Order: sequence, then structure tokens, then C-alpha cells
Amino acid sequence: MRDQLTMNASGKGLVALYLHRRGENWVWQSIVEEEEERRLSSLQQGGILHFRNQDGVLKTAVIFSLSRGMLGLSRAIRAFEDNNMNLVHIESRKHRTKEGEFEVYLEINSENSSDWNNIQHLTNTLKGIDLGLDEPPSFQKVDSVDLGDMIQFPKCISDLDSCQKVLMYGTDLDADHPGFKDPTYRKRRKFFGDLAMIYRHGQTIPRVKYTKEEIDTWGHIFRKLRELHLRYACKEFLENWPELAEYCEYREDNIPQLEDINRYLRSKTGFQVRPVAGYLSPRDFLAGLAFRVFHCTQYIRHSSDPFYTPEPDCCHELLGHMPMFADNSFAQFSQEIGLASLGGSDAEIAKLVSCYFFTVEFGITREGNNWKAYGAGLLSSAAELEHTMKGIEDGTVKLLPLDGDAVFSAELIVTDYQNQYFKTETIDKAKEFVRDIANSIQKPFELRYNPYTQSVEVLNSSVKIIDMAKELRGDLCIVASALKKVQEREGGDGEIDPDLISRYLSSGLDITPYCSRPSSPVTSPTSTTQKKFGDSLQVPTK
Repeated sequence: MRDQLTMNASGKGLVALYLHRRGENWVWQSIVEEEEERRLSSLQQGGILHFRNQDGVLKTAVIFSLSRGMLGLSRAIRAFEDNNMNLVHIESRKHRTKEGEFEVYLEINSENSSDWNNIQHLTNTLKGIDLGLDEPPSFQKVDSVDLGDMIQFPKCISDLDSCQKVLMYGTDLDADHPGFKDPTYRKRRKFFGDLAMIYRHGQTIPRVKYTKEEIDTWGHIFRKLRELHLRYACKEFLENWPELAEYCEYREDNIPQLEDINRYLRSKTGFQVRPVAGYLSPRDFLAGLAFRVFHCTQYIRHSSDPFYTPEPDCCHELLGHMPMFADNSFAQFSQEIGLASLGGSDAEIAKLVSCYFFTVEFGITREGNNWKAYGAGLLSSAAELEHTMKGIEDGTVKLLPLDGDAVFSAELIVTDYQNQYFKTETIDKAKEFVRDIANSIQKPFELRYNPYTQSVEVLNSSVKIIDMAKELRGDLCIVASALKKVQEREGGDGEIDPDLISRYLSSGLDITPYCSRPSSPVTSPTSTTQKKFGDSLQVPTK
């Protein structure tokens, strides 16, 4: 039996009863013209009724029953809210004659006949929906694979719900934490911790009502960092900032909501964020990156010291990480670190954590004659960003080439400045470094993320590899066709060099160790004469 929205004679009486109980004097909307009278009569039969209260405000009453208890109430209310209908009153009661059913009364502000039509259309739509039906569990087909001695890892994105092992902080603060002796702050942290722990994949991230003190703390940090970003942040970071301001309300007087950032990143790079209670285990945190999911805190540091925090907080996540996750190349870079971690041993995870720490968190790259920061740890810490970049300029800060032995032996410091930082000529060079480390991890098979199913596929047979190659061939056909059309349109004198594209694609099959590759593995030819498209990149038709 479906939950129906209906309005009969008894329903009109119920409207009158509700209004009488509220002590509201009302009169039914008086309509003079016959056409409007027929229209109102039709609307009444369809399940809604219009009236004007004593203050002259035109309202619409909707009464419907729920056959499965109150399970469908939130879905019905959400339908009205999603259509920008202003619900001003809600009441419910047990159905007087039908056991187990409830009657629900909704009151909506309605200004004109256009509002009436919209309400009527929505009411008609809801009539055909089983509002009380429980949502079925999400289905994700995952191949059963014998992992042997490998450590188990999440196979699909919903498995991340079980990868929430908080190692430190969260709701329990150490004695040296700035907020340890503040009972109000500790209570607030428990709220954020509980909020994160009840979250499940696919749910809307709750919108937090931040306090004035929290917003003021954010504002202090925001203003100082924006000055430094303009001087020291890499171009990818700066290019994405205006969109975050426009679509996610990045302002000094507003802490952005994770749900807004979630929607923006999904549309930009396919990345997502989900709430987290505190420091996750490295294995769980990196596993999230494999699915393009970044575990993001919603709490903010203690107001007593806005420019210091012993742990990641929303200032670090939102002001340091989010602009870079909006860059396609960097998003892919981060995901590759995550994919490399799946099934890895503790020692291999430790290596990847060092890679992540000295690139994604504290990485520095060259832009022209200047060094710029792309690591979130730097970009979210005003003091360390200024100390590091000025120190690089005057030679007082140690800046080393990104090298495996140096990175793995370096100490990871979370409560003070780093002893050294690592540089690359481009962010792409950092990606090559990480790929080389990933290839050194001993696994009996390779893993691939499928964005269509949001699951990890195990490439452990020739059949699976061939199937993947067929998919890639389709993408290569698109690249080949696009290049050919651009050349034909520009007469072969355009900026796109097919020889460069061909070598770039073929470099993906290069298994030469990172340290042994030439400094510029993919460069444009020095000759001004470009090869014809067909001589440079051909995709077989069979």
C-alpha cells in the first residue's frame, strides 16, 4: 500500500481542526470568476486546499497519510524543500480509523496561482511514490580474488565506512593540546567526533553551525594566509581559489561547509571529502585517496593560538588541501599514492607516508626562477610558509632534490618546522617519483581504480589486462581523432605537436627507474617542422 496525498471532505475538516487548534482565524480564499472557482475546486479534489489567514497571507494546506509509520515523512518534506516551497507548519497524528497509519498536515506559503500549480504537480508526483519504502542497500559487484598473504584492503568506496581507525586526538586530547583544559572546547570536539563516526558513504554531509568564536579564529588565519598565498603558492593553487570563493563561499567571515566542497570537487576532479574524527591510521587514510576520497576534519583549532595546531583541522584541510584537489593532475597524483598503498606491508606504507608527507604536505616546485609551495602543510601554516620560503631565498633552509633514500631517512615533524624540504622542477616530476616508489612495492598483481563502479579492480590475468587495453584504445581513438581535426582546422601550423603527444603517451610504458630517466623525458622537438599526424600517432583500426 502506498502512502497517498489526498484531500476529501474529511480532509478539509481536518484542515479546519488544525487551524482552530492553533487559534488562527481564517477564511477560505474567495474567488469571483467561474474559471478560477473551477480551478480551485479541481485543486481541492487533487489533495490541496488554499486559504488566506487573518493577516492576509495566502497559504496552501496539504494533508496526506503514511501507511508505514513515520518512515516517509522526511522524504515527503524533503521533496517540498527541494522545490523551494516554504514549509511553515507541520503536524502529525495517528490515523483514527486505520491501524498503523499517520495523517500529516503541511502548511506552505503560496503567493499566486503559479505556486498552486507547482504544489499540485508535486502532490501528483508524490502520489505515485512509496514514501515509506526502506532504501535498499547499495549494490557494488566486487570480484572475489585470493590475495594470498597480502593485507586486506577496501575493494569499493563504501568499504571506507569500515576504515575509520582514529589513532590520536579525535575526542580525546593530550595534556599538551591547547584545548585540553577548556571544557567547552572538549565538548565541541566530542560533537564533531560523533558527527564523523555516524557518517556513511552516500549520505549528505551535515552542515555545521559554527560559533562566533570558531568563525573569528578562521578569519584570523584566513586573512594572514591569503597575503602569503599570493606570494608563495603555486599557480595551480591560485588558479582554483576563485572558484572555491564563488561556489563554496570561501570568505574570512564564513567557514565553508564540506557538502558544498564535496559537490564542487566531484564536478571538477571526481574527488570527494568525508568527515573524520581525528588522525586516521596511515593505512586507512591512504586507502581513502585510492578512491579519490579525502578524509576531512570539520573541527577547528583552539582560539587561544590561531596560528598553531598539533593536528590537522578544518583550516589545514580547507585552506591547504582543497585548492590542489581541484587540479586534475594533482588529484591523479594523490590517488596514485593511495592505490600504491592498498595491500602494502607496514614498511611499504611507511615509505608511502614519507612520499606523501614531503610532497602533498610539504612539497616545493619551481615556477620560472622562483620556488613555490604546493604542499598543504606549508600552505595552511602562515608561520612555516613564511619561514620556509624566505629561508630558501637566503639559503638558511635546506632544500633537497626529491630522492628516495633522502626522503625515507628524513624525520617527519608535525609540531615544528621540518629539518629539510624537497623540491622538484615540476609537480609532474613528483608524480614520476611516486610512481617509481609504487612500482617498487612487491605485489603479485596490479590494481586499477574503476571510476564508473567506484571500485578497485585486480589485474591478475591476461584477460583483464586485455579488457583494460581495449578501454584505453577507445580513449586513444578519441585523442587521435581530436588531434587530426585540430591539425586539419589549423593547417598543420597549430600549437599542438603530435610527436610530443605520441612520446608523452608512450612514456607511460616506460619502466626505467625514476632516477635513471632524462631530466625532460617529454619535450617538444627543436625543429620547427612538425610531422604529419598520421606519421606520429596512429591507432590501429582492428
